[in-house]
Amino acid sequence: MNKPSAVLSVERPLTVEKAKAEERIDTSPESVRLIFSFIACSAFWLVFGTLVGEYLGLKFVWPELDTISWLSFGRLRPVHTNVVFWGFLSQGMLALALYVVPRTSQRELFSYRLGWSSLGLMNLSVVLGVIALMAGINNGAQEYREFIWPIFALFALGLILVAYNLYKTIADRNVKEIYISNWYILAACLWTIILVLVAYLPGYQQDGISQTVIQGYYMHQGVGQWFTPMVLGLTYYFLPKLLNRPIYSYSLGVLAFWTQMVFYTMIGSHHFVFSPIPWWIQTVAIVFSVGMIVPVTAGTGNFLLTMRGKWRSIARSYSLPFILVGVIFYAIVSYQGTLEAFRSLNKVWHFTNFTIAHSHMSLYGFVAFLIWGGVYGLIPRMTGNEPPQFAVGAHFWLALIGVLVYSIPLMVGGTLQGLSWIAGESFIESVTLMQPYWVWRAVGGTMMFISHLIFAYNVWKMRPGNRIETAESTNS
Repeated sequence: MNKPSAVLSVERPLTVEKAKAEERIDTSPESVRLIFSFIACSAFWLVFGTLVGEYLGLKFVWPELDTISWLSFGRLRPVHTNVVFWGFLSQGMLALALYVVPRTSQRELFSYRLGWSSLGLMNLSVVLGVIALMAGINNGAQEYREFIWPIFALFALGLILVAYNLYKTIADRNVKEIYISNWYILAACLWTIILVLVAYLPGYQQDGISQTVIQGYYMHQGVGQWFTPMVLGLTYYFLPKLLNRPIYSYSLGVLAFWTQMVFYTMIGSHHFVFSPIPWWIQTVAIVFSVGMIVPVTAGTGNFLLTMRGKWRSIARSYSLPFILVGVIFYAIVSYQGTLEAFRSLNKVWHFTNFTIAHSHMSLYGFVAFLIWGGVYGLIPRMTGNEPPQFAVGAHFWLALIGVLVYSIPLMVGGTLQGLSWIAGESFIESVTLMQPYWVWRAVGGTMMFISHLIFAYNVWKMRPGNRIETAESTNS
């Protein structure tokens, strides 16, 4: 009788077995429902927003794909960015924050009613915003603030309710110290409320110059004082928790926090180097962009030193690889941003496709990967339902390879595009030059979109289901 081949054995697993999330978190059914609802909405907006982005990427390859006004690039592009910003990323971060803050404060969330109200207001804002943008009703050429003020006011109100809810939870904590995560999370909420007021209040944006200055401030603070501190705060909780070891240095975390708050507030104008805004404002932005090396190095170093010696644990986890990639992208895009601020490089790269690559590496490679790591680290432990490990692996590799296939060709093509402009060649020459790089953009974008469908499937597999029903019947 022949022995079965070890290579062809049906017992041989297709992928390396990952460690299961055996720990189960003892939390209230109401908390599970609220957090999972935020994540489910986030997953929906991820699929919808990137479906729009996928369609836009295809239009770069086939410009005559349609002739319908509400599917034009000028209307769909802000739909893509705003849905990803306020639908996917924001609600995904807040879902995790609604767990981390009460957990580190050792008490229940202050008000679940406020939590549900926030979720409703934010989603209503995104739905109305999408309808308005596709109908051609917008705030003008103001990137990331195309929603008209009555619509975005709904989102802002939801954010104010979240900030108050988290603040009251921290204020009534049952421990003496405020954990470093809560510094970042609450600061992100408070700073963004101020940021929205600055961006939307009328009266001082009556000409192009003042509008440009405010736009630079708003656009970059949205990334640097909303998404960045929020996901860093979440990482300060999930990374040591999943590794089962303390953060390497609390002091480095405090240093990164305060230098982030000092330096990031002044760098927005480096998006408008060589524009008609005052030269000294541009110079201040460049100097503070260099200063950002301090918080980025402190934060990245703190996370990597926490991971030191735990590479086997990371390899056997299906959530920690997402966090590792997010931390690496945080360093890459931040140092890249400092380089882009210098006038010599800004002259080549800005307004080219290099900037498109940089923004996707920032919000996707950095922010989205850290959110996914938190989701996969938290939800199975809350619901008792794990996603298929093969599906999580497919999500990870399609998203990672996709963003690299998307970004690297755009950085190469964007550099050549900028050099073409400097050489005085006609604009249409740079368009022709970019065609093969836009094909790779579409390929990478397609891989990313497929990974989002898999993530949505994984979220469905992790849904609370029977656990909540059992807990409620037990309590009654």
